[in-house]
Amino acid sequence: MEQEHFTDTIFYQIELTAKYCKLLGQQVFEKYNTGITIEEFAVLDTILCNGELCQRDIAKLILKDRANTGKLLDGLESKGLISRNLSMKNNRPVKLIELTDAGRKKAKDAINKIKPHYAKVKEIIANSDLAKVKDLLFELRKMLNETIDIQI
Repeated sequence: MEQEHFTDTIFYQIELTAKYCKLLGQQVFEKYNTGITIEEFAVLDTILCNGELCQRDIAKLILKDRANTGKLLDGLESKGLISRNLSMKNNRPVKLIELTDAGRKKAKDAINKIKPHYAKVKEIIANSDLAKVKDLLFELRKMLNETIDIQI
């Protein structure tokens, strides 16, 4: 059997798709002058979905190292979109990050602006197929997470 080239693998196809998605996100956020980047939005949305989190938890969820996550948090804090509050977690002091009212509004406004772009995808690909792809990608990430050692 002939060996596949990397560019023929599912991994490469996913990587290309992720790049397209990121470029689309960047263009949408610039077009609508949201005042935040797609990466900042990922942080806001992660907090919106999960409630208060510490920097390490956010880093794990968005797959960024703690230093880059810290820079994103610093930017969001300077814009008044998040606040950091000292708390205890596992008998250790941590700063829990929560959305301010302005941060919650900014996240929801951004979601409303990107919804039409998701709708276009749903016009082309049936909801059931999108659900299958989402489930398959989740299973692939789960398998990869068990296979590789991510140090965040």
